Amino acid sequence: MNSIIKTESEIEKMRISGKLAAEVLEMIEKHIQPNINTEQINDICHNYITNKQHAKSACLGYKGFPKSICISVNDVVCHGIPNKNQILKEGDIVNVDITIVKNGYHGDVSKMFHVGKTSILSQRLCKVAQESLYKSLFIIKPKIRLNKIGEIIQKNVEKNNFSIVREYCGHGIGLNFHEEPHVLHYKNQENNIILKKGMIFTIEPMINAGNSQVKCLNDGWTVKTKDHSLSAQYEHTVLVTKYGCDILTWQKNEKICKSLVNK
Repeated sequence: MNSIIKTESEIEKMRISGKLAAEVLEMIEKHIQPNINTEQINDICHNYITNKQHAKSACLGYKGFPKSICISVNDVVCHGIPNKNQILKEGDIVNVDITIVKNGYHGDVSKMFHVGKTSILSQRLCKVAQESLYKSLFIIKPKIRLNKIGEIIQKNVEKNNFSIVREYCGHGIGLNFHEEPHVLHYKNQENNIILKKGMIFTIEPMINAGNSQVKCLNDGWTVKTKDHSLSAQYEHTVLVTKYGCDILTWQKNEKICKSLVNK
């Protein structure tokens, strides 16, 4: 168990990586507009990460992934590959997923963006995805079991008549992009480890407007909803603290009170 407890030195490096990842999302927001293509968004982020932040993208080259960020539009659940032929249009919802490596340590975050005026369903779906993540943050503290996170997310998602993708989960993070433990986003008995101060992991629920079934396309990366329904995801990298948790990837425009998690 001690291998997933981070030292104070590691935590400080993770804070830096998390802050940088969050800053990329803050920077790119103004560019998420109709008529921009997703490769242009990727290039803007890549240049910012490398030239402004003097950091690296963890996604670029990871198991062969060809781009610096993931961009998932509408019915794409996750791991969308940016390309010049995918042009954003009014009404789209877009997930931008950023993972930064700085000083060897990773920070991982994603959020939804609305392109112009979006439908009421799109707005509800994104709101519930974000709320589900936030609700799980309030319960994190030492001595609770990890599977409580999935339980509270599932309860909120299904109460709103949406479904949870089960094939993908949150994960420990640090020197490696993906570490133990797995963080499932639904009620389960598998993740029954007890949280301890110093653990760092991602929570990243993916929820669908239709059913929960997904399919991976022939490119080996892009995951879509099987029924072509909309999908939304929010993600944060969090640190378990003495009395709660600290959101390492918190963004300045988030309405969640930062004091909640900085205990």
